Amino acid sequence: MVEDPDLTGPVSHAYDRPEVDVVLTPLGLAGTLVHPAAGYGIVIFAHGSGSSRLSPRNRYVAERLRRKGLGTLLFDLLQPEEANIQSNVFDISLLAERLVLATEWVRSQTLRDVAIGYFGASTGAAAALVAETIARPRISAVVSRGGRPDLAGIALPEVRAPTLLIVGGQDTGVMELNELALARLTCEKELKIVPGASHLFEEPGTLDQAVALAREWFVSRLRPGDMSDAVE
Repeated sequence: MVEDPDLTGPVSHAYDRPEVDVVLTPLGLAGTLVHPAAGYGIVIFAHGSGSSRLSPRNRYVAERLRRKGLGTLLFDLLQPEEANIQSNVFDISLLAERLVLATEWVRSQTLRDVAIGYFGASTGAAAALVAETIARPRISAVVSRGGRPDLAGIALPEVRAPTLLIVGGQDTGVMELNELALARLTCEKELKIVPGASHLFEEPGTLDQAVALAREWFVSRLRPGDMSDAVE
């Protein structure tokens, strides 16, 4: 089990930064932005089907990442009317395009020199990996939680950002798909299994373990110095 006492400890006032409701132009996608503390990067969330920026699970994960000074952007990849069309939820190219646009928007918000990471779940994990191969400057880190990275297809060997795949120990079908995706990745990569966790990490303590793994991965990589290595 991953030890993470900060998850239950008080939030440092140094990292107590306000949430700001934003609209990502030009698509008018709604989001919630929290700027990073000085010297830290920002994590952009890419959720899967049936989830949104208002999801209690997404907000919980974002708040825990912010305890270490990371910034976060939670946003809806699809407009409400678009999300009602099932094919859009599995349109990885469309979701990746939206994620790239969100990345460009972040760069325009006085955050040009801040390292960026992607946190993907379900189909959002595939979108994050595809977007990583398109976004410029390159992304500094990617984390998938209970994701479908296999859906990134031919983009997998092109991913360069250090990539962490987190899967629940009881999510056997998705675990096999993550193992297949891991074999196709050529970047720095790792697969972590959270024992006793199902697909949504609803079992007591399992989401905290996933958050601790993700946060360690991000904090060690989302630093301003990383940007010089990411720019092509």
